[in-house]
Amino acid sequence: MHTDNTPAGLSILAQCTTDVRQWYLQNGLQLNPHKSEALIVGTTNQLRAVASSVSVAGVDLPVADNIKVLGVMLERRLLFHKHVSAVARSCNYYALAQTLACSLIPSRIDYCNAVLPSALSYSIKKLQRLQINAAQIILEAPRRSHASPLLRTLHWLSVQQRIEYKVALLTFKVHSTLKPSYMRLLIHN
Repeated sequence: MHTDNTPAGLSILAQCTTDVRQWYLQNGLQLNPHKSEALIVGTTNQLRAVASSVSVAGVDLPVADNIKVLGVMLERRLLFHKHVSAVARSCNYYALAQTLACSLIPSRIDYCNAVLPSALSYSIKKLQRLQINAAQIILEAPRRSHASPLLRTLHWLSVQQRIEYKVALLTFKVHSTLKPSYMRLLIHN
């Protein structure tokens, strides 16, 4: 939506979601808008122009500050502060046990990290610290150990490298297989 024409954008959203609800009904499915949440994503200026509720499938829903989708906490400005903090909290909990550290922490750091290229360096550094802590626990290294040799010993890429690798791999797969088509349209040569 453009900030100078928010009502038109919200009207299009309302019509599209009404059409989706109608399609659901025609195909024996049910959409329960009362259990739904609305999140509008944009810049600070764009978000100022948005009302406190939007019409979705004929129901007025309050606009949330953040929502959780498939385990990823999405915020209105897509800065991923809440998601990274939630990952950090869960990883700090798991770092107590060495056997869990080897399997759970890297997988939690990697989960949906392809959405993090736009995250601030502060957030990436927070995840990097968790990865280094896990490496120190697994290798029983002193707290002041330098990170690079630890990560190299475990054959781990840094968090930033893991994010870049995942995005590059996804881009390569979409580019080489041309599937899924909706993602192919987002990738330009």
